[in-house]
Amino acid sequence: MTEGVALLTVFVLAVFVGFEVVSKVSSTLHTPLMSGANAIHGVILVGAVIVAGTADEAGVLVVALIAVVLATLNLVGGFVVTDRMLEMFGGTRPPTAEVAPAKVGGE
Repeated sequence: MTEGVALLTVFVLAVFVGFEVVSKVSSTLHTPLMSGANAIHGVILVGAVIVAGTADEAGVLVVALIAVVLATLNLVGGFVVTDRMLEMFGGTRPPTAEVAPAKVGGE
């Protein structure tokens, strides 16, 4: 029982620390940090796949497959958000205007 309480305590403290760290990040650092987080989520996805592949019990397999789905969604969503953020910093291209031919002879 005390091991479960210790793990729950670490989890709650990690949530508070994570919230404080993320809330202090400026917008210019958001995209590089998101790219780093995507790499971490890739490792998490690999770990979830390994756990799912070595699961002996049905309960462990179900939780591992849920972890695979959630890690995949998080990884893909992170890349989508990073791509949209990079588009915001890309600047706009001036529109290409077609030049109308000049009228000759006052018509």
